[in-house]
Amino acid sequence: MASVPFDQLDGEIWFNGEFVPWKDAKVHVLTHGLHYASAVFEGERAYGGRVFKLTEHNQRLHKSAEILGFKVPYSVEELDAATIELLKRQGFSEAYVRPIAWRGSEMMGISAQSNRINVAIAIWQWGSYFNPAEKLKGIRLDIAEYRRPDPKTAPSSSKAAGLYMICTISKHAAEAKGYADAMMLDYRGQVAEATGANIFFVKDGVIHTPLPDCFLNGITRQTVIELAKRRGYPVVERAIQPEELSSFSECFLTGSAAEVTPVSEIGPYKFTPATISETLMNDYMKEVSPAASIAAE
Repeated sequence: MASVPFDQLDGEIWFNGEFVPWKDAKVHVLTHGLHYASAVFEGERAYGGRVFKLTEHNQRLHKSAEILGFKVPYSVEELDAATIELLKRQGFSEAYVRPIAWRGSEMMGISAQSNRINVAIAIWQWGSYFNPAEKLKGIRLDIAEYRRPDPKTAPSSSKAAGLYMICTISKHAAEAKGYADAMMLDYRGQVAEATGANIFFVKDGVIHTPLPDCFLNGITRQTVIELAKRRGYPVVERAIQPEELSSFSECFLTGSAAEVTPVSEIGPYKFTPATISETLMNDYMKEVSPAASIAAE
């Protein structure tokens, strides 16, 4: 599948209320979302034919749009129903789900008050975000040049497309040096997150994770914190300085795409995936299974 361009995949995409052939889901080159990043999106995963925390993701999509100053023209319930139907139409049991909302092409310029808000949902089969062999032994991260911005300068609580520009730059730079990803600091120089996932550390049986005050408080992040507390692992959300990394024994990432991924290296700092990382990785996979989701309802 990796050799097939994404605009050439088979199936259907839900586009502004209709199911259209995959190759016909197109936008104009003068779309505002393309030029000015006036777009918000979500990343979700389906396990056993069921999208994990679908409603929570669509609620966040609505909130992200509100932060960017526009309203998603479909309710959370409509988006949920469209996603469920599209998953059936695609015929996938395990899949990645990408809803996106963006300003259209009616006006071109910084101001686009009258532009239509378009919404699309695409679903495709996407395996592990990181190389499976690397994931088991812990992936290697570089330390990114760019930092997560001050929330006074960017809408950091929105899953906005524009906030991922520096993530792409940072991940490409890391991959060019042989790393799987990069850890980003925030505008204060404190540990923030990876380019598309939240980050956790372990020291003496206690889990430490940065406060999400200038980056997204991930849905997977929240899920894993809950799972850790169920296990009785203390979880401390706090400011973490980069020089502290040498004192941690384990490190792992969390995200809808990354799931729970152990880390073995961040620049000069080394970690050994061990009991807590492995336990939470297994607990998360149990949590996202349809049987666990149904039992929790």
